[in-house]
Amino acid sequence: MNENVYSEILDGDVLTRLSGQFLHARQPMVGNIVGHHKSPYRGSSVEFAEYRKYVPGDDPRLLDWRVLARTDRYYIREFEADTNLRCYVVVDCSKSMSFGEKGVRKFDYARKVAATLSYMLVHQGDAVGLEIFDDGVVSDIPPRRNPLHLKYIFETLAGAEPRGETGLVAELHQFAERIRQRAMVIIISDCFCDVDELLNCFEHLHFQKHDFALFHLLDPLELDLALDRPIRFQDLESSDILLAEPEIIREQYLEAVREYLVKIHEGCNKHNADYRRVSTDQPYDSVIADFLIDRAQLAKGRG
Repeated sequence: MNENVYSEILDGDVLTRLSGQFLHARQPMVGNIVGHHKSPYRGSSVEFAEYRKYVPGDDPRLLDWRVLARTDRYYIREFEADTNLRCYVVVDCSKSMSFGEKGVRKFDYARKVAATLSYMLVHQGDAVGLEIFDDGVVSDIPPRRNPLHLKYIFETLAGAEPRGETGLVAELHQFAERIRQRAMVIIISDCFCDVDELLNCFEHLHFQKHDFALFHLLDPLELDLALDRPIRFQDLESSDILLAEPEIIREQYLEAVREYLVKIHEGCNKHNADYRRVSTDQPYDSVIADFLIDRAQLAKGRG
């Protein structure tokens, strides 16, 4: 794949601006090598966690001799284990993601976010995988840490095109059942599906202890219906058509959108999900930077 295609999903200047930042997990992760993220298990990093009583078989080098001198009791110093994480980037490729009123399709925005985060994760030593879906799974790339793995992810993102109806609900339930070990899950979608069913997916992911974030992508026109003449609306997934006068329906439409957004946001909060409402007229690098900064501040406060 040539560099022109890569430039459609990856911007070197953006990577340079983000290079000093780090994507932190919001909760302990389970990885297979030493890394930068908190683990639920005890290990041998430099951050002290707690004391526990010495038992036969423990490494005597971990004995705290000062505590022994004060109490005449043997205690082991335990430390927080740090680990790498596995991240799954889940991208909606259904037909509604092809919409872009000013030439910026939601799907093009989504794959830039996906490619940039994938690059950052691998270059900070973490494993990243990719799932693309429409009404079914289009691509399923398991997490890897190898930088060469990024080429496969980039080629897959660049070659995908929106089509079909959304299978977001079914895909997230299947994912939660299939991936039992806790992981970071980054979902990038316009969430054009039944909201109650979507919130059930969030509950499922939360139950499996995944650290998940939702980048909820919407075109500015979908948020404000800023049209001044009668227009024919077509559902990109079902092909249903509606002829309407925006001035007449705008107030009712905006109220429905507000209720929809509030319900999704509150559902994310309830299940400890990281919710990011994104309008595609926002610079995607600023959206990513805010995401990274918020997580870094949370990690700093937790530490």
